[in-house]
Amino acid sequence: MKKNYDLVVIGGGSAGFNGARVAASLGRSVAIIDGARELGGLCILRGCMPSKTLLYSTDVLHRAQKGRVLGLRIPEARVDMKALHRRKRRIIGEFADYRQGALASGKYDLFRAHARFVDPHTVELSDGRRVRGDHFLIGTGSKVSVPPVPGLAETPFWTSDDVLDLDHVPESVIVLGGGIVACELAQFLRRIGSRVTLIQRSRNILRDHSDEATAVVQQAFRDEGIDLHTDTRILRIATAKAGVSVSFTSSGRRVTRRARHLFNALGREPNLDGLGLDAAGVKVTDEGRIAVNRWQQTSQPHIYAGGDVCGPHDIVHLAVAQGELAARHAAGVRGLKPVDYGLLLNVVFTDPPLATIGRLERELDAAKEPYLVATYPFNDHGKSILMDALYGYVKVIAEPKRGRIVGAEIVGPDAGELIHCFSGPLAMKATVFDLLKAPWYHPTLAEILTYPLEEIAEKISG
Repeated sequence: MKKNYDLVVIGGGSAGFNGARVAASLGRSVAIIDGARELGGLCILRGCMPSKTLLYSTDVLHRAQKGRVLGLRIPEARVDMKALHRRKRRIIGEFADYRQGALASGKYDLFRAHARFVDPHTVELSDGRRVRGDHFLIGTGSKVSVPPVPGLAETPFWTSDDVLDLDHVPESVIVLGGGIVACELAQFLRRIGSRVTLIQRSRNILRDHSDEATAVVQQAFRDEGIDLHTDTRILRIATAKAGVSVSFTSSGRRVTRRARHLFNALGREPNLDGLGLDAAGVKVTDEGRIAVNRWQQTSQPHIYAGGDVCGPHDIVHLAVAQGELAARHAAGVRGLKPVDYGLLLNVVFTDPPLATIGRLERELDAAKEPYLVATYPFNDHGKSILMDALYGYVKVIAEPKRGRIVGAEIVGPDAGELIHCFSGPLAMKATVFDLLKAPWYHPTLAEILTYPLEEIAEKISG
């Protein structure tokens, strides 16, 4: 017998779980369908948390290895991969247990199966049962993409899942791609002791960020010994006697690199396999994402989507916001506002890290909107100098009349933390003058933000 729910959630990750949580709090009957081997979602199990756990450990390792710069002797600074992963499993296990407990709390009916639409209001589960719903929320996340690169599909390769579960130091690795996952894990591999080659198709790694910011990260990578190639075209990937070989063009010349292992970090794509979207009447964009409106509704108004399946940005806090919005809209809550992408916050956990918020120069130039910009380097700042953290800068962007801050870009020490100094001000439409009224303690990293703020204030005041 089919049971009917107010909301059926497909996928128990960030968007799905938080949509279910909100719907249940509003008194709606909720079913969650998740057929993954482990419950918790990408961020907890195979994304944000395990990767940042490992990255933090190797950040500490790197600082210990260069301790002589700080007047320290730390001769035994090396990685213990088995201990590293025991720690990772313990930490991730705690987060996963919490999520699994919440999913099995009794607030929702949990179905451990995969779902396929058979009509707009019914899904069939992989165990043969059927579930009906007045509303649906699709939050099935993303999967590793295997683009049509010559030889890639025929060559054994690692994914990020494999790298995050390594229990040894690989001798050598070729990393395909220059996105966030590729860059973060390439640096991780280099710091544990692997010989790393990174091959990126576009002119710069982290291509969604400014050329100025990515140039800083690229220089840091090369200084650490990563064999970095940009502006490339892969000609052939093949198995070799001792691993893999990749032939590509770089700056007009043919190059071949060999390594023991190949890491495919060429991106992810929405996980829509087997969902039966055609039967539900749900349309997909040319980019392969589920098409949604500002309320997260698909082409079927009673079916919503959130997170990586629809985008436009694959960021956890946005997936959470989308899932919550979808649940409230489906429940008929009034006075809602769409997710605000104008306050877009992004952090790349390389070393140096890169962080941005709001509207940046590229967007403002394209819109032909006037702005003021000011930059200050970390290599001229007291706290970063004593830390020997000299890569990068702080950049502030403001509208030219009143100095309202519209965006910021930081590449340098603790960028992911420092960028939050702008979160509240941007949300409250604060000006550079407002921020300069606040006290800034000396010597701190945060103090560096005052220099571009002062420069913009002086430009406006004349």
